[in-house]
Amino acid sequence: MACLQTLTKSFSGWVVFCCCCCLPLLLTSPLPLKGPGLASTAHHTCRLRKVNFQQPYIRNRTYTLAKMARVSDHDTDNRLIGQQLYVNVRENNRCYLMKRIVEIVVEDVLLTTVKDQYPYVEEVAQFLASLTSELSRCKFSGHREHIEKNLEEMKSKMKKLGENGKTKAIGELDLLFDYMENACTDAPKKGGNKKKN
Repeated sequence: MACLQTLTKSFSGWVVFCCCCCLPLLLTSPLPLKGPGLASTAHHTCRLRKVNFQQPYIRNRTYTLAKMARVSDHDTDNRLIGQQLYVNVRENNRCYLMKRIVEIVVEDVLLTTVKDQYPYVEEVAQFLASLTSELSRCKFSGHREHIEKNLEEMKSKMKKLGENGKTKAIGELDLLFDYMENACTDAPKKGGNKKKN
């Protein structure tokens, strides 16, 4: 009987302890996000500050570099950066797509031997790499097959063009700059992409 009373007292003590201490902790602790909450978090990490693109110095360097490379690009039939990249890609995945394209351009173009052929390449590469670093937590949502298909088509086109593919990529850095700004900032420029088709 004494044993039963002790068990009852200790059980009610545990109940009181759990209600007073554990329950508030459980109610206030953050739970893993599911469904729409996760999408909004992913979307939030796929944003850059507009001020990144409003630095006249780096904008001028990027546009000047693109202009210089375009002089050597005699292929007017192909385009690497354009609306074709967005085919079947949902709007909320466009920033992720642009992040991937910038990574490709920096690694496969700007950080190769072309850095010795043009001025400002290293500055522009550092700027673009800083943007992708800020977007390091930016992930796609939903299915990624269309994103991967469009990326592969762009890489394949660039490879097929050989050295001129790199020249073309540099010649389109101004487009890349504008597309990245439009896809990844909270307040895209009106009609920015339409002009660049």
